[in-house]
Amino acid sequence: MIQILTTGGTIDKVYFDANSEFSVGDPTVPEMLTESNIHDGYELKEVLRKDSLEMTEDDRQAVFQAASESPSDRILITHGTDTMAETASVLSKLEGKTIVLFGAMQPARMRRTDALFNLGFAWSAVSLLPPGVYIAMNGEVFEAGSVRKNLEAKRFERV
Repeated sequence: MIQILTTGGTIDKVYFDANSEFSVGDPTVPEMLTESNIHDGYELKEVLRKDSLEMTEDDRQAVFQAASESPSDRILITHGTDTMAETASVLSKLEGKTIVLFGAMQPARMRRTDALFNLGFAWSAVSLLPPGVYIAMNGEVFEAGSVRKNLEAKRFERV
């Protein structure tokens, strides 16, 4: 059984028009799993509904607690890309679980998004990787503590 924890981020953003503020909407993972023909083998839990730039240390501790209390040893976490590496570092204190964080550079609700690909890639990663904490984005897997988001290139890279 794979535990999926949602925290919000770009993957769940809703834009009302080009001039408006965004909001973080309902988790899009259930729709994406259905679209991917994944109907069971997971349990979904919403932990937060925030842009990752607004996440606090208390929020990261809530994610840590949800992961540590999960009976599953395989956990997927949706997360905003801006502070994903920070949360991964906090989670790296957990032992005996395979934890994979993923998100999207464009909201899942948009026509051109990397969300569905990233979900499929992260699903495979959490199913196959040994215990540890990882970030799976755009076809690459990074270990916690060895990755950063390159804002100019709009991608993750090893440090």
